[in-house]
Amino acid sequence: MSTTLGAFVAGGIAACGAVTATHPFETVKIRMQLQGELQQKGLQPHHYRGPVHGVRVIVRHEGVRAIYRGLGTAYIYQMVLNGFRLGFYEPLRSSLASFFLKNDQTQNLVINMFSGAASGVIGAAAGSPFFLVKTRLQSYSPFRPVGTQHQYRNAFDGLSQIYRAEGARGLYRGVTAAMIRTGFGSSVQLPTYFLAKRMFVRHAGLEEGLPLHLASSSVSGFVVCVFMHPPDTVMSRLYNQNGNLYKGVWDCFSKTVRTEGIFAIYKGFLPHLARILPHTMLTLTFAEQTSKLMKKFEGYILPVAESI
Repeated sequence: MSTTLGAFVAGGIAACGAVTATHPFETVKIRMQLQGELQQKGLQPHHYRGPVHGVRVIVRHEGVRAIYRGLGTAYIYQMVLNGFRLGFYEPLRSSLASFFLKNDQTQNLVINMFSGAASGVIGAAAGSPFFLVKTRLQSYSPFRPVGTQHQYRNAFDGLSQIYRAEGARGLYRGVTAAMIRTGFGSSVQLPTYFLAKRMFVRHAGLEEGLPLHLASSSVSGFVVCVFMHPPDTVMSRLYNQNGNLYKGVWDCFSKTVRTEGIFAIYKGFLPHLARILPHTMLTLTFAEQTSKLMKKFEGYILPVAESI
């Protein structure tokens, strides 16, 4: 087993642990991004007013299962996305550092950001069909519908319906927005995490361990949310649209801003922050722990493989 494969598995497992805790806020975020879509200010509904209010409304009228709709699909997506992102980040970073700086241990902000963005874009492209179905599952509401409503029994039913109606191309609707969104987030997530980690060690006297991992990942999570939310809003609308309401990323962005105002691209920011802060903290903290376990496991496997 290679170190890259070990990081892929560790990153995927870590992300699935995190998404279990944060999925309800993701559901609220998506619905807030879609409510009032292309409606003038003052005429927009406010069914979901924030993370806590949104969860309360959904649970009261649709049940607990509704806030976890699409969770299975989210697991698949997270395994793919974060497996690629966390699995390829370090090998790519070290290769570029070795090539340009002649030392694979050297930390360089530009190389780190590029490596984070590249690994994230690859993961987003690979997992886009699952995020597409997840978005549509989470946006569906028989009580307070927002945006276009898609009624799927489960992820596989959703993928099947989309493929039959639109072909393979339909499964990759909105993939450009997904790549931009994840590229933005990934370009700052890991570099910010490692930078914060070094700063906390140097200036706050924190040592390697859980408190350091939590503090560093909380800083990283906030920065990621600020950078990633505008393309995230565009992506949610492109994924959820029926037909060709938007021609692409820029068309969706310009129509949203022109009709609803510039702050519309930050709709759902608070539930996004409520989701991404613990998600980033749990993902990166779990990744630190699962990576250690994978390295121990590889230590047992690799000598055996080499001796055969």
